[in-house]
Amino acid sequence: MAKHYDVVVLGGSLGALATAALLARRSWRVLVLGQGYRRSLYGFEGHTLARRLFTFVSYTSPVWSRVIIELAQSQAFRKRVMALDPMFQVLGKRLRLDVPPDAELFGTYVERVFPGSRRIVDELYMELARTNASADAAFERDAVWPPGTFWERRETERIAETLPHLDDGEVPSFLAQFPRDHGYRALVEVPAVFASHATNFPSFALARLHGAFTRGLVRLARGEDEVVDFLVDRIRAHGGQVELGEQAVRIAVKAGRVTGVLREGEARAVGANFLVSSLSTRGVVDLAPEFPLPRRVFAGLPELFAREFRFVLSAVVRDEGLAEPLGHEAFLLPDDARLPRVHLTRGTGSEPGTSLLVAEALFPDGTAVPVVRARQVVLDMVAGVLPYLEQHLVLVDSPHDGLPLWDYRTGRRLEVERALLRSGGASLEAEPMAARWLVEPFHFHGLGAEPLRTPLGGAFIVGPTVLPALGQEGELLAAWSVARLITRTDRAREKMRRELWSRVEIG
Repeated sequence: MAKHYDVVVLGGSLGALATAALLARRSWRVLVLGQGYRRSLYGFEGHTLARRLFTFVSYTSPVWSRVIIELAQSQAFRKRVMALDPMFQVLGKRLRLDVPPDAELFGTYVERVFPGSRRIVDELYMELARTNASADAAFERDAVWPPGTFWERRETERIAETLPHLDDGEVPSFLAQFPRDHGYRALVEVPAVFASHATNFPSFALARLHGAFTRGLVRLARGEDEVVDFLVDRIRAHGGQVELGEQAVRIAVKAGRVTGVLREGEARAVGANFLVSSLSTRGVVDLAPEFPLPRRVFAGLPELFAREFRFVLSAVVRDEGLAEPLGHEAFLLPDDARLPRVHLTRGTGSEPGTSLLVAEALFPDGTAVPVVRARQVVLDMVAGVLPYLEQHLVLVDSPHDGLPLWDYRTGRRLEVERALLRSGGASLEAEPMAARWLVEPFHFHGLGAEPLRTPLGGAFIVGPTVLPALGQEGELLAAWSVARLITRTDRAREKMRRELWSRVEIG
């Protein structure tokens, strides 16, 4: 072995980096390899474009609070965020509703858009507040989510019993007062759909994800890249090594247990006691050809079917082409059911007087819209709500369709081949779209899919396939749980961690 680490982490996801930061803080020797990770932002001739839409919906989660408190960074990170007002908007050709932090002002907006509905909307948010308070209390507990062993199930299930609406069935009980065709149902469901990694999730997850958008949404100046850089800095500050541009091509195995990883372009493996990955279980096992996975183990894993894909488009637009009240976060609802719903964010452009719009649309598997037409379909959806958009476009691009970038700076559309975008961080080929999963069968009350532990000894997963229903918060719960499991294998480090918590800052 060329070098040895306590833990090798594969991936640049929120869950992977949070796990690495916690373990580095607890004095474990950590190596992070990006495993194909690409930064969310790229550029072209001084303009910033995005390959992913990012909303930090887990900022208000008690799990994130625990992470940054243990890293002694709660005050420092708080200075990075800006509160949003309105928190988000819902827009259509005949609909506009702002959701501001001020409850009384929000009630006025509801009464104007949905006359006679204020009472049941107020009762809805009283129930969602109760549900999210119960969830906060549960997720503040130091438990394993999702549980694996008998004792973990005993501990975590006892906590899960306090969570409302886990077993509501198909129709959430907190929406029972709304008629089935009531427009406010979509306002509750759409933010949760975009925030979840699963296409089927329980009523509790719907309440939790909608609550994440209505409990004080924030933005960061550089979005996802700022969170990634923050966690990478913390890993390095505590002695960890981070190489997001590198990847492992093989996992070394002995007696059914991880012993190291072989990095791309190297002849000797890097030693490791544990491996943590944002890949799925099958993705991890595929990297370990020497590990004979028993058929019965594979048969016991849940099936994950990619039922929807996230198509992302970014457009640089001159500000005069945008409605002044357009906020940072918006959801666009089409009149035609055949068209996709769109999550839209508005950020500051790289040049004065411009904005960066990032639109994410959900396309079902087998959709009639081919990926090469998706760019125009999504752009038309956005232009349907912002009627002057097309006259003020500067640049339009998507990383997913392999088409040239569209350049409107001369007043007409010019196509820029992707080879000319590589210097700014774009890919030459079309990049895969992130999936939303249909999970069969349900696991852990419909919140979980794959277990934290893989069949390969010492290997864990913390990516979106563990607790897909809960989105980002699910990744953080998995990260905290795996960091706990690994830490408890070393009594000295576990004791040091407990002493650390007696001195750590109280955020």
